[in-house]
Amino acid sequence: MIDRVLFINLRFLTALALFAVAPLSMASELAEPLSAFPQSRLQSTESVRSSGHLVLFSPVREIRGEIRSETMARLPVSGQGQLFEINRDASREAAREHYRRELQARGGQLLFECSGMSCGRSNVWANQILQQSGLLGRDTSQDYFVGATADDEGRRWLTLVYTVTRGNMREYVWVEHLEVEVGADIPGFQLVAARVLGPVVVPWQGGVTFRFDLSTADRRGLVDWASEEGSEVVLAAFSVLGTDESLDAAIDRAVKAADSLTEVLSKSGISRSQIRTLAIGPGVQVTGPNRRGDRIEVLVIKR
Repeated sequence: MIDRVLFINLRFLTALALFAVAPLSMASELAEPLSAFPQSRLQSTESVRSSGHLVLFSPVREIRGEIRSETMARLPVSGQGQLFEINRDASREAAREHYRRELQARGGQLLFECSGMSCGRSNVWANQILQQSGLLGRDTSQDYFVGATADDEGRRWLTLVYTVTRGNMREYVWVEHLEVEVGADIPGFQLVAARVLGPVVVPWQGGVTFRFDLSTADRRGLVDWASEEGSEVVLAAFSVLGTDESLDAAIDRAVKAADSLTEVLSKSGISRSQIRTLAIGPGVQVTGPNRRGDRIEVLVIKR
């Protein structure tokens, strides 16, 4: 009898311990840096702890030696920065997409991104913003994005990713993962934004039948996001206006592509009743290196 009571108590204590640890595990997952791009080598890791860490949410300019940006903030943060050299048989573009997918998988919100000359001068990014002289490269061969995540307790993290091709043609990526102190304002990010997951950008081709560049990991991620009761899936369909093509014709192509992707997602486990389609066509221009061409941007909105 004593043995049985002891066994029951041990099971109860074990269950209680698991229950207590579970929320911490979920938070610790967001606290961990994004998984490194597999085809890269870690060069250095630096601890970041600052009461006023500079983060840019718009393109940068340098005027009389002073950094100017329409939207930037000096935030109290703690975390780390990591420098990776990308393997010669890989590319900056692949590394950037890897980190975007990692951010999406965590339910992160993209706050700003830029590419090439639209980012500003590489010299300013390397020496004044990121303070990594080894990132000095070509102004036309750089990318940057910043995204944010939040847990159910209100803790928030920023992830900054900057890639560049140097003059010797070697490619690098700098990744910062930072927890932002409670009370600090992150431009463009509110905790309610955690209800909106994505976008997952799905390029498409075709006219009668359609082909979608949707990875298995992205498809599973969408199904997982949409599994929460009350979730809605929004398909925003974009198309490029072709030569001599009318606006109506371009929008009609977008409509058909969205309908086709609806079929694909419904066969993957997302109910048709959850899916809403928005045919945008060429009517809205969105900046960003991977938000061009014929594509569908998929968002999942939680209740």
